[in-house]
Amino acid sequence: MKHTNKLDFNFPEFQEKALEQLRSGKSLLGSEGALTPLIKRLMEVALEGEMNSHLVEEKSQQSSNRRNGKSSKTMRGGYGEFELDTPRDRDSSFEPQIVKKRQTLLTRELEDKVLSLYALGTSYSDISSHIQELYGVDVSEATISAVTDKILPAVNEWRSRALCSVYPVVWMDAMFFKIREEGRVVTKPLYSIMGLTQEGKREILGVYICESEGAKFWLGVLTDLQQRGVKDILIACVDGLKGFPDAINAIYPNTEIQLCIVHQIRNSLKYISWKEQKAFLEDLKRVYRASSKESAEYYLDQLEEKWGKKYPAVIRSWRTNWEHLSAYFRYTEPIRKIIYTTNIIEGYHRQIRKVTKTKGAFSSEQALLKLVFLVTQRIEQKRNVAIRNWKEALAQLDIHFPGRIEMEFSR
Repeated sequence: MKHTNKLDFNFPEFQEKALEQLRSGKSLLGSEGALTPLIKRLMEVALEGEMNSHLVEEKSQQSSNRRNGKSSKTMRGGYGEFELDTPRDRDSSFEPQIVKKRQTLLTRELEDKVLSLYALGTSYSDISSHIQELYGVDVSEATISAVTDKILPAVNEWRSRALCSVYPVVWMDAMFFKIREEGRVVTKPLYSIMGLTQEGKREILGVYICESEGAKFWLGVLTDLQQRGVKDILIACVDGLKGFPDAINAIYPNTEIQLCIVHQIRNSLKYISWKEQKAFLEDLKRVYRASSKESAEYYLDQLEEKWGKKYPAVIRSWRTNWEHLSAYFRYTEPIRKIIYTTNIIEGYHRQIRKVTKTKGAFSSEQALLKLVFLVTQRIEQKRNVAIRNWKEALAQLDIHFPGRIEMEFSR
């Protein structure tokens, strides 16, 4: 219900309505709330006071400026919705402060509610319905879009923020999303970079959207990390990213690359007959669960002897990638568990997908980045503890990479 523009406020009527709503357990706020017309009246009185002060100041400067009627606009907030009369002056020099020009959402509460619902993957139309149900306020999808756009500066600031100088471990992986572009829907990968700080805490270093991966793309990503303060990466855990080894050798030549064992296994099983997958996997376990690289290579030879003629492409893939697949064997168990798979960053991706799974297609890359940013902020607020056995792993990394760990957290 929209309230009239009448300036007179009937206090006895307000008192009676407020008491009635209190007795019945109804809210005093909202479109039918007794407090809403009082809020309207107080704001209009405050605006009148601001106008009076403005005209007095204008008069002191020998100005002939004077009142020029009023303009009306619909205000929305957690208190409900009403028409607010704002005084005008002839020179249009009056700048109200309590409710600024073109401002229609009065409270931060509504904006926070919109953003929290958006961060849960709620569609604009559903957000509008929730706000109407909760507050009795009609908020258009265009207004909701404008509210979510307010976080774009924060998104850009987050994506360009300064980073730590050294990350012992960095994971890189991709998610795929549908995005509307020039009247059609295209599928694009969003690459996530997660770093493990020297305190053993996980941090999303950046997210990048690109049509296709390659050395040029990864060179740009790694250059971005370098410009934001990353001087060194000890180990990079990736899933066979095209062009990545060449790119990282150009920016961080001393970084060790560890290909994800789990992804390699999954890719291998795609080419194995389902009837033989169980037997093949049992033989393969001996390779990647071996106690040493020498033992793993012995079992890899046995694997090739048994399965090589039937599945030569699978064995060839393991041989071709063996240098980067076997990097984790030089470390003890605490470090192996951290680096032999990209499961840590995949866990982050699963939480993102819980929110985005209801989205058919994003309206733009910016719309995708807004949602990923909000979800990431919520995840990182909850997850601020070091991974298990990190001190032991860090001490061992310091031995393997002498002089490269700066121990920033102990300063």
